[in-house]
Amino acid sequence: MKTAAKDDAAKPVTITLPDGKTLSFARPVTGLAVAEKIGPGLAKAALAVKMDGELIDLMREIKKDSTVAIVTRKDPDALELIRHDAAHVMAEAVQELFPGTQVTIGPSIENGFYYDFAREQPFTTEDFEKIEKKMREIIARNEPFTREVWNRNEAIRHFKEIGEDYKAEIISDLPETEEISVYRQGKWYDLCRGPHLPSTGHVGSAFKLMKVAGAYWRGSSDNAMLTRIYATAWRDQKELDAYLRMLEEAEKRDHRKLGREMDLFHLQEEAQGSVFWHDKGFRIWKVMEKYIRAAQEKFGYIEVKTPQLMHSKFWEASGHWSKYRENMFVVPDVVPNTEEGAKLFKEEPKEFLALKPMNCPGHIQIFKQGIKSYRDLPIRMAEFGCCHRNEAHGALHGLMRVRQMTQDDAHIFCREDQILDETTRFIDMFVQTYKDYGFEDVSLKIATRPALRAGTDATWDKAEKALINAVESLQRAYTLAPGDGAFYGPKLEFHVRDAIGRSWQCATLQVDFVLPERLDATYIGEDGQKHFPVMLHRAVYGSFERFLGMLIEAYAGKFPLWLAPVQTVVATITNDADDYAQEVVSDLKKAGIRAELDIRNEKINYKIREHSLAKTPEIWVVGKREAEERTVAIRRLGGVSDANTNVDKQEILALDAAINKIITESAPPA
Repeated sequence: MKTAAKDDAAKPVTITLPDGKTLSFARPVTGLAVAEKIGPGLAKAALAVKMDGELIDLMREIKKDSTVAIVTRKDPDALELIRHDAAHVMAEAVQELFPGTQVTIGPSIENGFYYDFAREQPFTTEDFEKIEKKMREIIARNEPFTREVWNRNEAIRHFKEIGEDYKAEIISDLPETEEISVYRQGKWYDLCRGPHLPSTGHVGSAFKLMKVAGAYWRGSSDNAMLTRIYATAWRDQKELDAYLRMLEEAEKRDHRKLGREMDLFHLQEEAQGSVFWHDKGFRIWKVMEKYIRAAQEKFGYIEVKTPQLMHSKFWEASGHWSKYRENMFVVPDVVPNTEEGAKLFKEEPKEFLALKPMNCPGHIQIFKQGIKSYRDLPIRMAEFGCCHRNEAHGALHGLMRVRQMTQDDAHIFCREDQILDETTRFIDMFVQTYKDYGFEDVSLKIATRPALRAGTDATWDKAEKALINAVESLQRAYTLAPGDGAFYGPKLEFHVRDAIGRSWQCATLQVDFVLPERLDATYIGEDGQKHFPVMLHRAVYGSFERFLGMLIEAYAGKFPLWLAPVQTVVATITNDADDYAQEVVSDLKKAGIRAELDIRNEKINYKIREHSLAKTPEIWVVGKREAEERTVAIRRLGGVSDANTNVDKQEILALDAAINKIITESAPPA
């Protein structure tokens, strides 16, 4: 069954190292031999090799002149290897403990890995302890990972014979020309492309099984339900502990939990994926909307509004119908309250209307009204567009993944020679916006053409080059995300890191040469001829829902004063101050401050504790003395406590001075 992956050609090989130095070998050479040539210390630490940018096994032969880097545990690539190998170790542990379990797929993912298992009785978290124990035994065996190449048909037959039907199916779906590689670790083996660490011992002990979930085979509800075990793995215990602390902190910051506690919003089964915004939550929404509307006006955008329901012909022409049809909410373009309509309604409708999943085709319809000249460009068209996407029920997650969303969406119609300037303007807008919200740790990714896409390769070459040139001209660092672009064009992704180290992808800018041509949007050029504009799709927040959810978690509900749903509460010590407290709240509201009154017959310490738990930034305490002297005692959330009394320090100010101060401090960023 096994065939050796070998090449008899013993020609010389030149290895170029990262520092530019070269090493010459008389014949093909393994990565380990390269490491040994450099030095024994590196050879001992070596885990794998990066050959011309591709990660390969340490013992794989390098058969041609190549640029080579030796991967050690300190390198970022080591994490992916550790997680990949930990998945194999977990699969072996499961099959040793639970004979008859079939293994399917087990990739590494961000922060860890998972493996999907086919078993009559699903796993539970109660199984984790013994699985982890068995994993440590396998790691302690320090079995080497060895690669074998198998004959395709014999591999299919073998996996069927041993009851691994899912593995046989995977191989059957591979092209005839695909090399079938299998990795062994001791007696256990699995279908895998690799690469792997030298042995199971290199996985280490910094791993933990996290949760179980159901997962359909190949993501289709028509297939069998499998059990997915999620786990995390790191280079050492210090990294694992840091990650677990981050998860613990993230749980405290969960926007769904804080949303309930702070009375911001709720979700319910009868409107899955749609948000019920309460008064306080919608106050934050309105501040966000006011902020981004002002920013868009500053940067020269016009604001429009397009229909929720549009005929399917627009989506067919744009390409969204074939790409997103399953994720679109559609209704027949038929009125059933007539005899003819009722008859048609029972039949397969020939025409459909669709709730828009995005705004771009609608904006193109506005652009097409009237003749546009090259002098009119760029036209920056913005909309707070409510969109609907039929996300799978299992994918819904609070505000982060919804079915109804509002985007701060915009489309810039411009000439090719304006792409650089418009990209620069957008990046300036993004940087200022996120800085105002407290995010300054930003990284950029350029997502390139996916396998399934619209437009010619020449069009994509032009779009990708334009975007890369624009970013490089600004001297901004970026990484490539191959294959992750939109179906109509490459995109620039902005990733921000929050206070506990999590990365969020929010804003995007997409360069599109395709949709204007598909939907016949043109302008008259300087030559008097019709031309298709370039269309830049952009969003700063992304969606209001997701961005607000991110803010809740990033701030742990403790919003900055300008963004807080309640900026101050005026609380009384005794009923003698009720009238004065009402006057203070009235003056605050006249000044535009989001203020509330608390004159309940409760002790002041109870009131302070309650409003502090509600994350109110300031509590203005008033009693008989404050009423007589027309002052307020201000306590601030997270304020410094007196070391001797352990009581929060408070600031006593005259009422007029206090109002002027909060007006200044709560002003939104300009």
